Amino acid sequence: MNIIVHTFGAGEKNKHLGTVSEIYNTLILNKFDRKDILLALGGGVVGDICGFVAATYLRGIDFVQIPTTLLSQVDSSIGGKTGVDFEHYKNMVGAFYMPKLVYVNINTLNTLPPDEFSSGMGEVIKHGLIFDREYYYWLSENSNKIISGNESALAEMVLMSQEIKKQVVENDPYEKGQRAILNFGHTLGHAIEREKNFILSHGVCVGLGMLAAFYICIKKGKLKEEDRSFLIDLMNTYSLDIDTDMDVEKVFEATFNDKKMESGKIKFILLKDVGEAYIDKEVSKEDMMEALNSICK
Repeated sequence: MNIIVHTFGAGEKNKHLGTVSEIYNTLILNKFDRKDILLALGGGVVGDICGFVAATYLRGIDFVQIPTTLLSQVDSSIGGKTGVDFEHYKNMVGAFYMPKLVYVNINTLNTLPPDEFSSGMGEVIKHGLIFDREYYYWLSENSNKIISGNESALAEMVLMSQEIKKQVVENDPYEKGQRAILNFGHTLGHAIEREKNFILSHGVCVGLGMLAAFYICIKKGKLKEEDRSFLIDLMNTYSLDIDTDMDVEKVFEATFNDKKMESGKIKFILLKDVGEAYIDKEVSKEDMMEALNSICK
């Protein structure tokens, strides 16, 4: 067996077509063919790029996800979304392409710096909010075990998040409808991430986006203030930011570059209740501006 290793710099700043081209060169120079396989060992950026290369090299070769961060274990490695950023547009170029296998080793979580683990918790909390009320409150009840690195608690948490995403994806693999609920917190979160020039992690921005969405849900009479207070407490428990400094107008404008736009309208994900998400295409500029101001320092 011949193993070829290709590495590139960490972080969102390397998630672009230039990195993809470098990998193509490695594959071509080493005469990779359709019977070969790519292994994505790393976090979400590695998995997204490797999957996109696998989807497009020779019109498709096999790949395996080996996610090493919490964010990639519970979210990006599941569901077959692959791709890269284009200029300052996040995940604008990509393909739906399923890995042959997702292999998770919980022990890699022990190697993560605290802020990287917190970032992953943004997506974990999201899974409970959109799909499983009991799981959401379980994350609060078991926070001490999770934060202390209890192997059993971590394994249960990762598995439950994976099962939620798996079920949503299987019902709508190409995001023609209900899979969009996985984007809860992402419309404003991605805009914040972009306007902050990616200095905040993806999970932190998703958390901020969820908190902003709660403001809209309360305004629409779907949730109560105590629901938002509980989320704030949970985010504080897992060291997720609950506000940030930003140019609210610029963040709002950035939402219209979102790839989830449909017929000129934003598909905004809101909650009917904790554990029950829905798609709302009637969220106004006023709603979004107020929501952004609610998380602005």
